[in-house]
Amino acid sequence: MAASTTSFVLDIWYFAGLSSDVKPGKMVRREIAGEPITLGRDEDGTVFALRDICPHRAAPLSSGCVKSGTVECPYHGWRFGIKDGACKDIPALCDGQEMETGKIKVRTFPTQEKGRLIWVFISSDKRFAGVPDIKPPSFPFASRKATLDDSLTLNCHVDHAVIGLMDPAHGPYVHRQWWWRSEHSMHEKTKEFAPAERGFTMVAHSPSSNSFAYKLLGGKPVTEITFRLPGIRTEKIKVGKKTVLSFTAVTPMDESRTQIRQIFFTDHGLFKALSPLIRIGAKVFLRQDAHMVNLQQMGLAYDPTLMLVEDSDTQAKWYFSLKKAWAKSCESGAAFVNPVKAKTLRWRS
Repeated sequence: MAASTTSFVLDIWYFAGLSSDVKPGKMVRREIAGEPITLGRDEDGTVFALRDICPHRAAPLSSGCVKSGTVECPYHGWRFGIKDGACKDIPALCDGQEMETGKIKVRTFPTQEKGRLIWVFISSDKRFAGVPDIKPPSFPFASRKATLDDSLTLNCHVDHAVIGLMDPAHGPYVHRQWWWRSEHSMHEKTKEFAPAERGFTMVAHSPSSNSFAYKLLGGKPVTEITFRLPGIRTEKIKVGKKTVLSFTAVTPMDESRTQIRQIFFTDHGLFKALSPLIRIGAKVFLRQDAHMVNLQQMGLAYDPTLMLVEDSDTQAKWYFSLKKAWAKSCESGAAFVNPVKAKTLRWRS
């Protein structure tokens, strides 16, 4: 089954950044599912999101400034309300030059800030400006200050990035190093999976014996890994009463670029102490994946027929099934039915 190269998951919340990314009175540019977005924060702390294109001459609003509940375009000073996107002022107009500025609008996107995570709702209806029927996912532990934060852009469609993220068989080859695992350490693994909200979970288990990095945490780690649409992977590691939360967001920028951002939250003292070393390892991991994605593009350029095999590629199959079920639900208005069923998967890695 080949990855789609034309569709994104829509009518859903996308991770847009950490609270610390956007200072009061400031804006940053984001590209999510083909939409240019200016993500900002009003002087009073309110987070907002507008389409990052001025309807006058297409200048990016994110290069402008925030002024009293409006965003001012850097080109001609046109102002747009952060709540409704309506044009509030056109400085070039003279007295007597009447114009219904309020009819000129920039698309707005619903936003929510939960803990330290900012979410933006991307609707298939470009005129949508209401309150979404669904809420963004909740990660209470992510209310802590991030211990580690890394990101990069992958030169591929989001489907390939997501499949790579959940692929359990590439580790001994793409991430081959003494401190993680090697081809010679491969052995058969059996993991239990269960459906989760808009996704699935590898139920809590002890990490594999050939995963050396977990041993650095001491004690007897127990990890639970969850994937949910549109592209959020979390790994919650418990060591006694301490927790390490790995939060990874795979976000489509456009049809050929995908951003992956990995953030760690923890109250584990040893993890914090070792964070400089862990940061190096995490950076190596992401860049090894990016290198493989670039190599993969050499073959994808010829539009080959791709394969997904049992059981190591079952999670990838679930991803495509979830996307299809979500699109069907949004189109028909019927309740979303998770196609994933509880299952035991086996593979070698």
